[in-house]
Amino acid sequence: MTINPSVLNPEATLQDAARIFIEKEVTSAPVVDKDYNLLGMFDKTQLFHAAAYGDDLKNQIKDYMIKTPPTVTPQDDIKIMQKAGGFSQIPVVDGQKLIGTIFRKHLVGLYYDELMTVIDSTYNAIISIDSDENVNIFNPAAEKLLGKKRSEVVGAPFSSLFPSGRLQKIIQSGKVEPTQKFVFNDRHFISNRTPILVDGKVVGAVAILQDVSDFDAIIEELQTTLEIKEELDAIIESSFDGIFVTDDTGKVIHANEAYKRITGINMEDVLGKKMDELVEAGVYDKSVSMLVRDRLEPITLTQEISTGKTVLVTGNPIFDKQGNLFRVVTNVRDITELNTLKKEVQHLHFQEKLKKAQLCENYIVRSSKSRELLDLIIRLGQVDSTVLIYGESGVGKEMVANILHNNSIRKDKPIVHINCGAIPAALLESELFGYEAGAFTGAQKHGKAGLFQIADKGALFLDEIGELPFSLQVKLLRAIQESEITRVGGVKPIKIDVRIIAATNRNLQDMVANGTFRKDLFYRLNVVPVNVPPLRERREEIPALVYHVIKKLNDRYGLNKTVYEKVVDQLINYDWPGNIRELENIIERAYVTVPGNIIKDVNLESSDTQQKEFPLKLPDELKLKKAVEEFEKMLILNSLKRYGSTRKAAVVLGVSQPTVCRKAARYGIRLADYE
Repeated sequence: MTINPSVLNPEATLQDAARIFIEKEVTSAPVVDKDYNLLGMFDKTQLFHAAAYGDDLKNQIKDYMIKTPPTVTPQDDIKIMQKAGGFSQIPVVDGQKLIGTIFRKHLVGLYYDELMTVIDSTYNAIISIDSDENVNIFNPAAEKLLGKKRSEVVGAPFSSLFPSGRLQKIIQSGKVEPTQKFVFNDRHFISNRTPILVDGKVVGAVAILQDVSDFDAIIEELQTTLEIKEELDAIIESSFDGIFVTDDTGKVIHANEAYKRITGINMEDVLGKKMDELVEAGVYDKSVSMLVRDRLEPITLTQEISTGKTVLVTGNPIFDKQGNLFRVVTNVRDITELNTLKKEVQHLHFQEKLKKAQLCENYIVRSSKSRELLDLIIRLGQVDSTVLIYGESGVGKEMVANILHNNSIRKDKPIVHINCGAIPAALLESELFGYEAGAFTGAQKHGKAGLFQIADKGALFLDEIGELPFSLQVKLLRAIQESEITRVGGVKPIKIDVRIIAATNRNLQDMVANGTFRKDLFYRLNVVPVNVPPLRERREEIPALVYHVIKKLNDRYGLNKTVYEKVVDQLINYDWPGNIRELENIIERAYVTVPGNIIKDVNLESSDTQQKEFPLKLPDELKLKKAVEEFEKMLILNSLKRYGSTRKAAVVLGVSQPTVCRKAARYGIRLADYE
């Protein structure tokens, strides 16, 4: 600090200030009063400004001085000089009294040590030379990289130390040379060379060096990696099969052109999205990537896509060095045409079997029970015994009767159908047995042959035989026993040769016990009982039945609709109280109401369906805890079978997915059967 600096009083003139600046070789001075209190600062800038505008040099400086200049106290950090702005010196005050000033040039020494500490701490090598081309800075990083000691280098000519160096050229050219590569002691370096300027004059040069030998190796390795990547990309893109890649979370990250061609999917709609979201949105019916993620093994399955394509996909897990799942790579093949051809071949083969067995077009055989039933019907066709067909409503009893007749010795003659519950009792007798002329009011004048006569040499199918009025049962019994009938209003017996095939959805034995059905007639009809199993006992036929119904509807409407695989699973798990007739109605309802070519949902809800689908049967005596567990198990099973995944089941049940998995394990439920 300068203790007695040159000062000005406020009444001093501009001319006085200029003279002091010249004599004292300063460019600024504090302005003080007679008590040495600081009033302001006056420097050459204010003097030049006054001269430039032609002000009178006799003007006092108090009108020009800066009245609130920056100041410091003896206790302040020296770095506070940074706020001195453009002043060459800053007043040091004690209160308002000036006790000295600090010049900027006095701070250079203070900053030099700090600057050298920074330079020595820098990771990169720093070398500087003065205007005589002698080395004046050589930091520890330079010692390490260049293999020379600072004591040997500082003060020595740069060219003697580094003959091939170019740093001295910077002094000559005064130009910056950024990112210059050179080799020294078999190491590769990058140098940034810059001239050191003081007042526009080159007084030295500095170079900052970085060893890039390791970087070059990395760059070479990266280049090799890029070449391998380009080669792999070319191989992937040249593959005729589609290749589809997801990360360990199921997010789509890549697909080749073949995948786009095969699936018809716009990749902008799927890239960056997770597969479970895309399945939820209906883009895919299922995800092999998610299954591979969960099971950590290769998996192959067929996949239905919203574009109408069917593809065969094989997902393979890719693991990192730590054994963690890294990627799932899926190979994709289009099997839409193959599936279509397969279905056509299956259909032709099926039709051929139908022709050989003389079955009706709508008869589907896929279960052991249906095969046993068909074998029995074919055998019964070779005899003439009376047959009573049992079965619930909608199982196809009439179809069985037609197959029986078409494979019988009477197949060249007609089979006449009548529903005993559909015709009023007053008319049923005349329909069956016919009537003579004048038998009743409105009768035809020549009489009319009954169905027994029309079916002569053929077969008469009595559907809903349990609905036959009791009064007619004895007359039917006589026709069967005596092979003759008498028309209504007639007296002459008429011989008939008719095979009787009856059907019912009622328990005739209970009706016999209740007195609503004749025992003797029951035994005459029940010569060969044939039971048609309900659809819930031959669930394996449901997919074929669904395909058959869809094909009929496609042929009728000229469309090409298919059914979502999980919908078929849902239909298989339904109990079908209305059997095949209910199945046909539900499929047709979904066919005409669901938009698009893929039926993704069907409505199976009804007043009693929920109770029948997965009924809970508990023993009469059961502890509360066990009953709760059984009910919980039933709810989990119901949700898994209906929705097909633990995640969706958890949402429906209002619990977390881990809770569903934990309770499923507790109750012995195999989750793999429902994923």
